[in-house]
Amino acid sequence: MDAPTPIAEERWQHFRDRRDAELAEPHGWLTLASLQWLSHEPSTVDLVPGLWASEDGRARLLAEAADGLTELSSGGPVEGAITAALDDEESLSWVSYGGEDGHRIVVELARRADRYAIRTRDALAPTLTDFSGVPVFGYRPDLVLKGRFEPYPAPLVEQITTAHPEVPGLQTSVGDIVFSLLDGPQEIRLKASRDATGALSITFHDSTNGTTTAPWRRLTTPAPGPEGAVVLDFNRAINYPSAFTAFGTCPMPVTSNVIDGPIEAGEQQPRG
Repeated sequence: MDAPTPIAEERWQHFRDRRDAELAEPHGWLTLASLQWLSHEPSTVDLVPGLWASEDGRARLLAEAADGLTELSSGGPVEGAITAALDDEESLSWVSYGGEDGHRIVVELARRADRYAIRTRDALAPTLTDFSGVPVFGYRPDLVLKGRFEPYPAPLVEQITTAHPEVPGLQTSVGDIVFSLLDGPQEIRLKASRDATGALSITFHDSTNGTTTAPWRRLTTPAPGPEGAVVLDFNRAINYPSAFTAFGTCPMPVTSNVIDGPIEAGEQQPRG
């Protein structure tokens, strides 16, 4: 797809700057430091004070003032029991507690595969303190491609695997994005999901995975234009959080979402 390269590349650089800044937030994805499943009986867990449990569809925390836990929604100390209920795939930054040197560690409550878990987010995690930006390929105007969106009569729900072996997943696809690489006449079809804004997202494999790129990546396109026209800017392909941390539960591509060739654009395998 033809584009004024200086303007397009400048916009891409702004996108990269925003992306790196978001990843470097004090309690963002790069701060994940643990993941622990909650049992049905109140129990201690590693790293975090208090007694934790999952019962009757809710998560429950029992703590004393001396545990130093703070409920983030109210800002008050946790004394006694508090509970929270989430839908599957929801997360909640629930409480925090004091880490080394007085900094606060955030405890995220998550529900995955109808099980409750907690993840700690620590601003001193090496994945954040050592972060200097995601390595990326140089800008490739030839990988800004025109395509079309072909909607399904009804959404298609498929089982998928995820980055965590204990967390099965589902993808709801609303149609195919169809396009061709510039050096190949064959059409490529990738199943796409849609968010509340109408934007389409594809999670895909390509032949760079495991060498120069993470095992899979994601690309989001604006809502389709007239007659389903879309633009796929692979320079904006990004890694899922699971590429940076072992504590992600990110969705893998549906089995058919494979590009038979290298997409040498967008984010590369993270350092470290």
